[in-house]
Amino acid sequence: MNITITRGNDPEATRRILGGLPDWFGIPAANEHYVSAAAEKDSYLARVEGSTVGVALIDRHFPDTGEIHLIAVAPEHHGTGVGSALVTAIEHDLRTDGARLLEVKTVGPSHDDAGYAATRAFYAARGFLPLEEIRGLEWDGPLVIMVKPL
Repeated sequence: MNITITRGNDPEATRRILGGLPDWFGIPAANEHYVSAAAEKDSYLARVEGSTVGVALIDRHFPDTGEIHLIAVAPEHHGTGVGSALVTAIEHDLRTDGARLLEVKTVGPSHDDAGYAATRAFYAARGFLPLEEIRGLEWDGPLVIMVKPL
């Protein structure tokens, strides 16, 4: 399988991919936030045979840091390297632009959920370390901040 990573905005692909992931993205208002953000934020698109199968949105809060605001991969492409290719492209571009740290926020480990345990394992396998679990930042449940030196 040939995965191509491009830079560009694709809100409709974001909507389609999120719609296929109700266990992770099952809150309609939150999904609409991500779709709107996909029109504005620095975006990475993963394509296989011309179809967008993964999307990542990036924030730059400071010159030295980047944050993965969203990463989502169509369920039929989980475990095929699409997510890894997105992270690798983001890391390369951030390093080239002088960033030294990449962060991501996801549901914390004190919330018992197999899907989010797999999400945290995905990031850990790519070198992200859990920094802190907090509550009340983006939702009422626990949120873990994970970071990776670039």
